Amino acid sequence: MEIPDLPVDEIARLETLRGLRLLDSESEERFDRLTRLAKRMFGVSISLVTLVDSDRQWFKSIQGLDVSETPRDISFCGHAILGDQVFVVPDAQNDIRFHDNPLVTQPPYIRFYAGCPISFSNGAKLGTLCLIDQQPREFSLEDRQVLKDLATMVEQEIAAIQLATLDELTRISNRRGFIGLANHSLSLCARYKFPVALLIFDLDDFKVINDTLGHAEGDRALVGFTKVMQEVFRDSDVLARLGGDEFAVLLSKADEDSVTVTLARFDQALAEYNRSAGRGYALQCSVGYKISPVDSKVDIESLLSAADRQMYRHKESKAVASAIESHLAD
Repeated sequence: MEIPDLPVDEIARLETLRGLRLLDSESEERFDRLTRLAKRMFGVSISLVTLVDSDRQWFKSIQGLDVSETPRDISFCGHAILGDQVFVVPDAQNDIRFHDNPLVTQPPYIRFYAGCPISFSNGAKLGTLCLIDQQPREFSLEDRQVLKDLATMVEQEIAAIQLATLDELTRISNRRGFIGLANHSLSLCARYKFPVALLIFDLDDFKVINDTLGHAEGDRALVGFTKVMQEVFRDSDVLARLGGDEFAVLLSKADEDSVTVTLARFDQALAEYNRSAGRGYALQCSVGYKISPVDSKVDIESLLSAADRQMYRHKESKAVASAIESHLAD
């Protein structure tokens, strides 16, 4: 058996794949429709949309198979993502690379395989749209083109998911994207008994920036605030612009102490940004957060509401303090 090589861009490829948050997500009709179509068009017993992770291939859409993943080192798709064209194995039993592969000698008893790489917009190969059968068969040039066309449709669906869930200005998740990613993170944290924390940020006096300096400057302020968030928070944290000047971050494995430390780092980074930006105003924000302990069952909307209430209490306390300071100055 021949173990597939790693792509030359493996590290960047995995970062792209995991950044899309498709791994271990729920099945979706948009992909199931395409695997059903592929299975019916080619008359094969199995059709899959696979995503090739570091040590496994996980199936985003499954037709004709009763497992959700298999090891990467025995995968056919691990070989398919090494190239740009459709990867075809007419008869695995007569192929030195696969004849003793467990997927050939044991269920699902693969004899025929055809897989077309699925690429993201940056060129990273995420996985494949593949066909599998228990009988050997040939695969014509026309067949390969049809499979490539179907794989392009899978790529378009992945791109549509990303565009529908991204904030156009800041290029981080919008509210819709945040809810989906946050629910996924909450599920994983519950499985591994990790505490989570939800932070809500709201820019102070943002309307003043828009009214006095214009909306273009307001947009620059929002982008600048986003960049500070991206510098401070981890890649595993879920960042979003919920709307207007309100932002959210969901932190996994975060307790009270780690949240306190993280917020102190954020305040420092925001102060440094204000010193270096030189735009004649300073970005300030109010923040609220809610920590969900490991033994708590909570949904993302409850966390948002609790964090939002605390954020407004913080904003009100700052307004009161400012009013008192102004009164004393007079």
